[in-house]
This record gives sequence, structure tokens and C-alpha cells, in this order.
Amino acid sequence: MPSWTVDRPRRLTLTEPVVRLVVRLNSGRVNVVGTDGPARIEITRTDRQRLVVEHRDGTLSVRHRTFRNWTFRNWTFLLRRFGLAAGPEISIGVPARVRVDLRLHEGAVVASGLAETTEVDVTAGQVTLMGLAGQTSARLVSGPVEALGVSGDLTMETVSGELILAGGTAERVRASTVSGAITCDLGNPGRSEIQLGATTGSVTVRVPEESDLDVHLHTTSGQITTDFPQLEPGAVPSWASDRRGTLGAGGGSLRATTMSGSIVLLARRSAE
Repeated sequence: MPSWTVDRPRRLTLTEPVVRLVVRLNSGRVNVVGTDGPARIEITRTDRQRLVVEHRDGTLSVRHRTFRNWTFRNWTFLLRRFGLAAGPEISIGVPARVRVDLRLHEGAVVASGLAETTEVDVTAGQVTLMGLAGQTSARLVSGPVEALGVSGDLTMETVSGELILAGGTAERVRASTVSGAITCDLGNPGRSEIQLGATTGSVTVRVPEESDLDVHLHTTSGQITTDFPQLEPGAVPSWASDRRGTLGAGGGSLRATTMSGSIVLLARRSAE
């Protein structure tokens, strides 16, 4: 069972097979990429908390020796605001089919080229997902999630951050936020099931004008704007707004709901 305690920049290469990656950090920046060849770790910056790298029964783990509680996270956040604390910077290359579980109290995560199950949980920070397949989920309390070219099953949740989805061919999308905004620029989601929800935030979606979608847009007290005149008003109370209808053959579905935020559905022209 290889194990390392790291307190300075270092590179590690594992010869044993890896089927799962687990990262647990109080703070830091993590970049995980699906690659060919053995698993590799490059730690370019450390902090006062030592890192433990361990491989056991096919699971590669990278963690702070002590994964702190919420009170400690608040304290380190204040230290970092005044330049007195900084998390490590870590790049990890693993086979694309490895299951990935990343949890940070505070920091930034970039995950790309993975094709199995990817779970990201960050309390405060930002998450970027690029070219992922399989099942992907990203959850934040505060901060944005950006998903680019993601396929498969995608879930994005945040309390106050913005959710951005562009490109990709995800068959199932669930995106929800309380006070943040949701922005989606999609290809033709003819077989996709897309559900977008915000409480006080807005939802903006752009799809090709020749899309095949069954659409339902609903807001309790906000406004709905759409480039598609075939979407007709639904039967709702006067203070609410509702539009629904079928675009093209209606092979996929788009559902967008808000409490007080606006909903905008735009058409992307063929030449764009």
C-alpha cells in the first residue's frame, strides 16, 4: 500500500492500477484530467497543512491530513482574504474510466476528459467541467459551475452561484440554483431531457431554431420572453406566466421554472 506525506512540491507516478480517485481538501486548486498511461500526480504548491497521498485496493486518495469542520473553514477563509493562507495546487492524471470523487471546502476544481462517474462538491469556489461523459454532478454553496461539452447525465446545483452550460450532448440535464442565474447554449437537444430551476435567479436558454423539443416554461412572478411564437400561454393565475408547446418533432424536453426570476428562450439561427 504505497503512501506519501507531502509538504513540498513533488511529482508522483503510480504503477498500480487505479479504479477510483478520492480528493479531500480544506482548500486548494485541483485539476483532474483523463489520460492514457498510469496515474500521475503533480503537486506544484503546498501549504502549512501536509498532504497525504495513498493507494489502497485500487483507490487513489489525496487529502489534507485533517479534513476540517465548518468553523475551521470560516477561519481559513478569513486568513486567505488577508493573504495569510493558501491552499495547495494539484494536477492529477488518471485513466478516463476512473470514478472520481472530489470534495473541497474552498477552492477551484477543473475536471476534463473523464468518462465514468464524476462527483464534485465544493462549499465555496468554482467548478469547471470539460468534455466529460458518464454521470457527472457538481454541487456548490457559493460559486459558479461551468460545463462545456459534457455528455451523458449532468446535475448542477448551487445556492448563490451561476450555472453555465454550453455545447455538449447530455441526454439528461438537471440544473438548479436559489439566487444564481442559469445560462444554457445548446446544440439540437432532440433526445435530451432538460430541467432548469431557479428561485430568485433568471434562466436564459438558447437553442437552434430547428430544435425538436417539447417545451414548458413557467414562472410564478417573473416574466417570460421567447423567440418561438408557437409557444402558447398556459392557464395560470394572472400573477404567473406560463408558455408551452412543441418545437419541430418534439423528441426532447425542456422544462424551465422560476419563482421570481425571468425566463428567456432564444433561437439560434442556422448561420450562427
